[in-house]
Amino acid sequence: MTTKQEPQSCKKNSESAGKGVSIDFTEVKAHCQHCDLNPVCHPPGLNTDEMDSLDQWFPTRRRLKRGESLYEIGEAFNAIYAVRSGFFKTVLPSPQQRDQVTGFQMTGEILGMDGIGSGFHACQAVALEVSEVCLMPYGNVEELASNLPNLHAHLNKLMSQRIVHDQSAFKILANLRSESRLAAFLLDLGKRFSTLGYSPNTFVLRMTREEIGSYLGLSLETVSRIFSRFQEDGLVDVQTRHLQITNPEALSEIAAGKNSH
Repeated sequence: MTTKQEPQSCKKNSESAGKGVSIDFTEVKAHCQHCDLNPVCHPPGLNTDEMDSLDQWFPTRRRLKRGESLYEIGEAFNAIYAVRSGFFKTVLPSPQQRDQVTGFQMTGEILGMDGIGSGFHACQAVALEVSEVCLMPYGNVEELASNLPNLHAHLNKLMSQRIVHDQSAFKILANLRSESRLAAFLLDLGKRFSTLGYSPNTFVLRMTREEIGSYLGLSLETVSRIFSRFQEDGLVDVQTRHLQITNPEALSEIAAGKNSH
């Protein structure tokens, strides 16, 4: 499903947030018709002519190295992004405290919606590994509605799913104990991997435990302690960042708050 080889990047100057900065990226022509993520990004039933025209709506792809920012907080909003491969975190940087991670986005998901309301991005998006996004200039959306209404409706569906997912995450953070938060987080990751055709119980954690803690409102020590407890109880098997959920039923009970450790 994802790109198997890490793409090469090159140096290019770009205007960001109204000022010239130097950013490492490669922009290449997107070829939607032959993309592995076609079934995820596009609705079924598009005819050949419609598929051929997709390149004009998603004109470029952008490749980022690990640690590279897709956009910065306060940067002018002009596009939304579909993650073609890789993994991202959205974050609110803080000079005094640790950065606040607000979400993780993976292959097949949408980035950039935080800038729609104000016209400026409200957070920073950072690649957690070599990643690639398909860029859609937001000015194309209204034109897309009249030319390809099925695709426009599907794009709205993807954005709606992102909003619903974020609302569910906020509910978890507000109501669950620390063990339940981590259990729910791992199960949610597995569910998202499953959507792409991967195993929901075996995957690699692209984020650090510090980043998981920031997202869940937990300290690094608490996250590490709960991981160790889950492993001791036979719920998960963790080898560095390779994780296997060995007892998904029991982990689901903890996520639901039924079985507190």
